[in-house]
Amino acid sequence: MEQNMQNKEKIWTEEMVIHAFEEAIRTLKKLPTAKLRDYFTSWPQVVYSEIEILRMDQRPKKWPATPEAISRMEKACGWILLLKEIEERKIIWLRAKRTPWKLICGELGFSRATANRKWKSAIRQITLLLD
Repeated sequence: MEQNMQNKEKIWTEEMVIHAFEEAIRTLKKLPTAKLRDYFTSWPQVVYSEIEILRMDQRPKKWPATPEAISRMEKACGWILLLKEIEERKIIWLRAKRTPWKLICGELGFSRATANRKWKSAIRQITLLLD
């Protein structure tokens, strides 16, 4: 019983926080896009035969996000609010998207060393606040 209590208390590491932000980005990409319906069609829906379906170009399937992944994403999105500086928040999301440092430095106007230092500092702050 005591072991179960200890397992529920998660000790966060910097690598776990980085992975959580990367997973949040992947989950966001899996969510459906918000589309406005500005027109409709009165044409009947086309029903294809099995042969026609087999001859079509096969697109890779886009698997929807699971409810558990969405919950983890929401938690990670809340963590970003623990940071006070806007630049640190931007660096966290850009790195989670695997944006190259060169583009991050160009967008934020920092040197590579400064951007990396701010990113590590932000990850460390979040990790310490989660424990």
